[in-house]
Amino acid sequence: MNSLWQDIRYKLLQSGSRINLLIGINVAVFLLINIPAVLLRLMGNDMLANFANQYLALPAYVPTLATRFWTPVTYMFMHYDIFHILFNMLWLFWMGQIFEEYLGNKRLVNLYLFGGLAGAVFYILAFNIFPLFASRLPVSYVMGASASVMAIVVATATLLPNYTVYMMFLGPVKLKWIAVFYVVIDFLSITGPNAGGEIAHLGGALLGFIYIKQLNRGNDLGKSVSSMFNQRPKVKVASQNKTYQQPGTSVPRQEEIDHILDKISQSGYDSLNKHEKEVLFRASKHDG
Repeated sequence: MNSLWQDIRYKLLQSGSRINLLIGINVAVFLLINIPAVLLRLMGNDMLANFANQYLALPAYVPTLATRFWTPVTYMFMHYDIFHILFNMLWLFWMGQIFEEYLGNKRLVNLYLFGGLAGAVFYILAFNIFPLFASRLPVSYVMGASASVMAIVVATATLLPNYTVYMMFLGPVKLKWIAVFYVVIDFLSITGPNAGGEIAHLGGALLGFIYIKQLNRGNDLGKSVSSMFNQRPKVKVASQNKTYQQPGTSVPRQEEIDHILDKISQSGYDSLNKHEKEVLFRASKHDG
């Protein structure tokens, strides 16, 4: 048991990847709420499940939201059932790995949080503006990491549109088509039974797109919000390895990295030549 706990602790806190940490938080919250909730439900008591829905999920009704101001953060770590969290965590794992490889783990956490907050804003605004949702407004709420995950999916596809992944039954598919497919499906579903969730997805997707476009312009939204640095941040590929030095020079030049990232954004990863891929790979070993 001690060995298992040490393995889990290492993967969550010391592996250098923030994907494991985000997944671990989501899974821990899900289990801490749902295991006792199931036991209570067997005894005919839904108190814990109702409490979680009322005080941790995100309400659209502004007077309720005003008394539960923490829910725009807590909702993005909540899930309805096992399949809801399973598919969200699988997409987070798959796309998060690609995102971390090119842009580092700190930006992954920033994007997860920003995507969730953007989804919350879209959901609240839509349910308070459009007449279709008026009857559901007082009792509507959403939960789930889907908006955060959509931000990561779209951001990764925006950075690497022609990056190819292999999908069961479909074979090789470029990231840009995966992102387009899910955005279109979400848009066509915003008048359906899960309208709030679909709208939140679109908010996360838009944030992911804007996030990468701003990075390509030299604006790191995460640093703009979380720091008071006067120096204008630039796109850097980061990792936990601080010992690498490129032969002949200390590190790859920032201008060269920016040029390569711009080329990826415009034409995809496959457009890079061998030298550019090698520079990007080596830059990923240097902590920016």
